Amino acid sequence: QVQLVESGGGLVEAGGSLRLSCAASGRSISSHAMGWFRQAPGKEREFVAAISWNGDSTYYAESVKGRFTISRDNAKNTVYLQMNSLKPEDTAVYYCAAARPPKFLATREYEYDSWGQGTQVTVSS
Repeated sequence: QVQLVESGGGLVEAGGSLRLSCAASGRSISSHAMGWFRQAPGKEREFVAAISWNGDSTYYAESVKGRFTISRDNAKNTVYLQMNSLKPEDTAVYYCAAARPPKFLATREYEYDSWGQGTQVTVSS
């Protein structure tokens, strides 16, 4: 498995932006589809965004489409989530995850087998 560490979370006002990073170690993520999930207090973890192993394809939850952008830099073994126009309902712990190869693009939680520890994002109204 690959080790993942998220960073970039914090407190931001509604309408603001944050950029999350997910640094991988232990092995290259160049063959892994990657994704971001989030879990709000009292709710189940939900899918946010996914990117194919080569970066050519992305997929977003409807709730974040047009506001969030997932990207990756395989040379840096890092995945990013740019979050714009943040809303209070985006408040959650955000998790980065790596899917089992050779999955091209993964949107379901069971398709992922490596997870980071999460980073807190809080959006104030």
